[in-house]
Amino acid sequence: MTSLKHVETIAPSVTGNPARQLLDATRCALVVVDIQEKLLPKIFNREQLIRNARLLLQLASIMKLPVLATTQYLKGLGPTAPEIAELISDVEQHDKVEFSGFGAESFCTELEKYGDRDTLLLCGLEAHICVMQTAVSALNKGYTVHVAADAAGSRTEANWRAGLKRMQDAGCVMSTTEMMLYELMRRSGSADFKAMLPNLK
Repeated sequence: MTSLKHVETIAPSVTGNPARQLLDATRCALVVVDIQEKLLPKIFNREQLIRNARLLLQLASIMKLPVLATTQYLKGLGPTAPEIAELISDVEQHDKVEFSGFGAESFCTELEKYGDRDTLLLCGLEAHICVMQTAVSALNKGYTVHVAADAAGSRTEANWRAGLKRMQDAGCVMSTTEMMLYELMRRSGSADFKAMLPNLK
């Protein structure tokens, strides 16, 4: 039989592991990284990425999660893909030349406005470049980072897998879109679940 004293000694290691903590919608913000129309045609998993990024954005709208969006060198790579742009028409998009989102001062300034949001949910392009560098930068700034692996993409599957592994090794929690959605909603029958259900069919 486990004693109370023993439980108290193991508790810190449990709470210190972000993968053992369920997502709390009141502490999360969604970061959409560089899903741009000129990048998409060469992304090997682009259809899956678009579908899942849209689902994350739809739930973010329903649950009032802050959404931050970036573009990489807008002049050269073009605007955000229309399938995503239509869901973030009221969101400022932070253009950057550095690969990490944190390289854009306006991105950092906006994120600072959400001081109670210490968990970032990431999706976008490319998994091994801009998503990875944004994720590692966020970790180094003290954020908990969850990456929707099936809402991130790269031009090759090898780079996608390497990017995911690098982020996991760095301390990010690897997740999927459905894991995030149901973890944030927590239960069926809620107003959020009912509002999101048509998008899940």
